[in-house]
Amino acid sequence: MSNKQSTVIAPSLLSANFAHFGDDAKAVIAAGAQWLHFDVMDNHFVPNLSFGAMFCKALRNDGIQAPIDVHLMVDPVDRMIEDFAKAGATYITIHEESQGDTKQQLKRIRELGCKAGIAFNPDTPLGALPNYINDVDMVLIMSVHPGFGGQSFIPGALQKLRQARQIIDASDHSIRLEVDGGIKTDNIQAAAQAGADTFVAGSAVFNTENYTTTIAALLQQTQ
Repeated sequence: MSNKQSTVIAPSLLSANFAHFGDDAKAVIAAGAQWLHFDVMDNHFVPNLSFGAMFCKALRNDGIQAPIDVHLMVDPVDRMIEDFAKAGATYITIHEESQGDTKQQLKRIRELGCKAGIAFNPDTPLGALPNYINDVDMVLIMSVHPGFGGQSFIPGALQKLRQARQIIDASDHSIRLEVDGGIKTDNIQAAAQAGADTFVAGSAVFNTENYTTTIAALLQQTQ
């Protein structure tokens, strides 16, 4: 029996207009997005630099109440976990490939009142996932190589989504299955059929004229 959760569209603010960061965040929520996704890059774990916890705190201070889904593509992660928890993150996802005691880091995320996630890069098998299944609220399958926005979806991610869905369902825990990278209206249905329930969409949303129409179209394809 599947434990698949209700569908969530989480626009990635990495694709927002940084000169209008807060306005873009509010606009996609008003247009029907349930979450905001934060791609945090450190120019070390991945070859790019994005934004830190102060951006998250600024959105909270500006009245945004929607869940903020923080994806830490950083190494080490320990300090960032603390900073984003204090800044108002809802979910904090760390990478299986990053350094340190992953189980302890996931435990710390929960201790700080956030939901914990574990992410797997395209080239990383899911062999370690059962070791973390009692420690997470979300599993994130990367469908592009992390570090840059606007990449094309890697089809091999569909098999990993199916595998992750089986592991989640066997656990009998309430765990979200998120997919991040190259999600658009022409492939979101396949990702949903493979078991994903939470979809990060960056350029697919922010590079369109009408956020409401785009988000509605993405949601419709997951039904």
